[in-house]
Amino acid sequence: MTAFRRRYGASPLHLLLVLASFALAAYAGVRLLKGDTLGVALWFVGAALLHDLVLLPLYAVTDRAAQHLFREVPEQGQPRASVNYVRVPLFVSGVLLLVWWPLILGRVDHYTAYTGLQADGFLARWLLITAALFVVSAAILVVRRWHESAPS
Repeated sequence: MTAFRRRYGASPLHLLLVLASFALAAYAGVRLLKGDTLGVALWFVGAALLHDLVLLPLYAVTDRAAQHLFREVPEQGQPRASVNYVRVPLFVSGVLLLVWWPLILGRVDHYTAYTGLQADGFLARWLLITAALFVVSAAILVVRRWHESAPS
């Protein structure tokens, strides 16, 4: 066992789990490409181009603007750690929007037929979750600033 660990760098269980994950990924890839290989390939290329040419520059500009707004000392230009109290809830809200956008925007007609549940209310829930994320983030920021300013 120690010779295997020395040569491989981890336990045999690690190797078994890595091989199982590769097998699962291969199975998913075969199933995904079984129907419309060209359509799936075009979707991946389009998604990569959209992300790299449109979304990534938008992320960068937005982050630079947030860092500029939350500068500690204007002369030094160093961003405050408080910019993360905006980044994190915005990121989580964005991921939720990315995952649930058809339901949030009401673009799904067959949801009720498949699930038996109503498709309304997703926009209100997403807005409430987003507001709650920002409120919790602001509360944590206030508590941390209060502890920093308290005499020790």
